[in-house]
Amino acid sequence: MVKKVAIVGAGVTGLTSIKCCLEEGLEPTCFEKSDDFGGLWRFTEHIEDGRPSLYKSMVSNTCKEMSAFSDFPYPEDFPNYLVNAKFFEYLKLYAKHFDLVKHIQFKVSYRILEFPLVCL
Repeated sequence: MVKKVAIVGAGVTGLTSIKCCLEEGLEPTCFEKSDDFGGLWRFTEHIEDGRPSLYKSMVSNTCKEMSAFSDFPYPEDFPNYLVNAKFFEYLKLYAKHFDLVKHIQFKVSYRILEFPLVCL
């Protein structure tokens, strides 16, 4: 029997958690409060209640070689230090490459989730 796993939030950690669960033969469902993944790296002009954000001109202070996922390097044409839109584009490429989006349920209020939390 496949074990089901709940993941709260589809930011960087949520996406990598989905991928790791799939690699371990688990069945993850990621619950995302907003209508898209990316967490705080997804810039929006409007403030979403309870969702942190960054400013539009935000630039990462870590070079792409040090911040890339070990199994998914940045495209060569990406700049060395990324504005948030480029980092979000990288997350979209990562999610598409590993087919992660189908494991995310969007617009789910975390308050309605009722499941036991287990730390392994």
